[in-house]
Amino acid sequence: MPVNRSTFLYMIDTSAFQGKTAAYYTLGCKLNFSETSTFGKMLQEMGVRTAQKGEQADICLINTCSVTEVADHKCRQAIHRMVRQHPQAFVVVTGCYAQLEAETVSQIEGVDLVLGSNEKASLIQYLSDAWAGVSTDKYHTVKTKDIKSFAPSCSRGNRTRYFLKVQDGCDYFCTYCTIPYARGFSRNPTIASLVAQAEEAAREGGQEIVLTGVNIGDFGKTTGEQFIDLVKALDKVEGIRRYRISSLEPDLLSDELIDYCATSRAFMPHFHIPLQSGSDTVLQLMHRHYDSQLFADKIRRIKQVMPDAFIGVDVMVGCRGETPECFEETYDFLDRLDVTQLHVFPYSERPGTSALSIPYVVSNKDKKVRSKRLLDLSDKKTLDFYSRHIGQEAEVLFEKAPRGRAMHGFTRNYIRVELPPQEADPQLDNQLVKVRLGELTHDRQSLKAIII
Repeated sequence: MPVNRSTFLYMIDTSAFQGKTAAYYTLGCKLNFSETSTFGKMLQEMGVRTAQKGEQADICLINTCSVTEVADHKCRQAIHRMVRQHPQAFVVVTGCYAQLEAETVSQIEGVDLVLGSNEKASLIQYLSDAWAGVSTDKYHTVKTKDIKSFAPSCSRGNRTRYFLKVQDGCDYFCTYCTIPYARGFSRNPTIASLVAQAEEAAREGGQEIVLTGVNIGDFGKTTGEQFIDLVKALDKVEGIRRYRISSLEPDLLSDELIDYCATSRAFMPHFHIPLQSGSDTVLQLMHRHYDSQLFADKIRRIKQVMPDAFIGVDVMVGCRGETPECFEETYDFLDRLDVTQLHVFPYSERPGTSALSIPYVVSNKDKKVRSKRLLDLSDKKTLDFYSRHIGQEAEVLFEKAPRGRAMHGFTRNYIRVELPPQEADPQLDNQLVKVRLGELTHDRQSLKAIII
């Protein structure tokens, strides 16, 4: 259910927040963007408004990512940039990089407060304590095993779609990954509380919700419930016309769930499934919980019951142990697989991960070559998928566009469509509209839409 903060507001000097402005910067995944939006809503309830472009903010909040070494670098850049742009602001840093490198982040000039994964849910309290001089500590974190809090989040920010956080943390500990250390073990709220948040989104006019989390198929560890039961409960919420599942581990994508989505009222024929490698040798080195055969079986099952389903796949290239032969196995496997789009990530060395003990190292040059080959394959698959739908009718949920710009939206199966500027109408924002899908746009990223 929506967060009830009234129980602790009496402890907080709300006048300290009144009239202040805040600037936000988010790095990383959809989950981070959802959480930042919730932080903004929390501050707004305390009387803080979002700073306009070019306006000096009183509070800066940077929500960080640490999935790769490049991500860490971008986080440091973002912090320095925000400090320069808002020299008088009280600067708060949270997120995965803040959890993993709290002391390092706290020493960056201009940073006032660092909150780890267990503490960010109490952002308002920590801000109040810092301003009142109750706490002089610059960073607040706990060890991975002690990360137990769950910060609810169901918000849309500047977007049409809502993002509902249904789960946090991960128990998998893949050899290349630091996320379990940054976000803690798998945990979740109750189905009843999530249904209540979806109902609130519907009352606000929301029509589409994306389910987000770290390992959402693992839903239920805290409450003894199951993900399929959550899906069935959300499907009954009146007013929400569309749901999308952001990412599901293949070993947690049950046939029951696939079959339910194929006939459900509101769950879309759209899946995002992390593969990471098509080589069983590499999957074993990664300590993934499946093999390539299981993954292929899941794709076939989806296409059997939802032939037009959009399937996105995460692939990591150049990880330790990925010999040229292993990469070719991955390429050939994906080439044969009936998927729509590949999200390609070059492997990045992460301190403290067990992957560092694997002896075979791939050069940066080879990583780039492998990434390029898979990205080219992805473009071909996406183009083929889009081309098959030209001339068909579809229902599109349009999103607001800047004045004079083309308007975009997505079909049920996640094909991006475009309305030219002369046909873009602000009244179409957040509306489901029947269109005929036309030819590819000049950038080949969308199909032109003709309103029926």
